[in-house]
Amino acid sequence: MRLSAAIGSVALVLEVITILVDVIGRAFGHPLFGSRDIITMAMVIVVFGGMALCDRVGGHISVDLLERHYPGWLNRWVNILSAVLGAVVFVFIAYAVLDSAKISRMLNLNTNLIHLPKAWFQYALAGFSLLTAAAMALRAAEMALHGRDVTRPMEPLS
Repeated sequence: MRLSAAIGSVALVLEVITILVDVIGRAFGHPLFGSRDIITMAMVIVVFGGMALCDRVGGHISVDLLERHYPGWLNRWVNILSAVLGAVVFVFIAYAVLDSAKISRMLNLNTNLIHLPKAWFQYALAGFSLLTAAAMALRAAEMALHGRDVTRPMEPLS
C-alpha cells in the first residue's frame, strides 16, 4: 500500500511540475506540448495509487448520523458490510478497466498529443483497484475476526 501511495505521490509531483511548466510557458506564448495528456494520465495514478492507503487510515468519507443511535454490534456489521461492498466495487472497477485495456491494446489507442499507450495506465488503474479491494477485504476480515476497525484505532467495535 505504501508503495502504491509513493507511486501516486511521484505522479502528483510530476503533475504539479507539468502544470507549472505549462502555465509559465503559456505566459511566454509557448505552452508545454502534451501537458493535457500527461496531466490526465498522471491523475489516474494519483487517485488510484493512494486509494488503498486512504482506506487503511480511514480517509474515506463516512456518514455516521445514526451510528450513535445503533447498538455496537449493528455498527460493527454495518462497517464490515461496507468494507466488503467497497472491495466488491473495486473488483468490478478492475474487471471493467481490464476489459477496456484489452480494447485499447487491440485498437492501439493512445493519448491525443504525445501518443502514450492508454493500456499502460488502464493496467495500472486495474492493479491499484485490486490492491484497494484486497485492503478492504482484509479490513473487513479483521473487523469480523478481531472486532476492531483499523480506521478507528481508539474505539473498539463491540
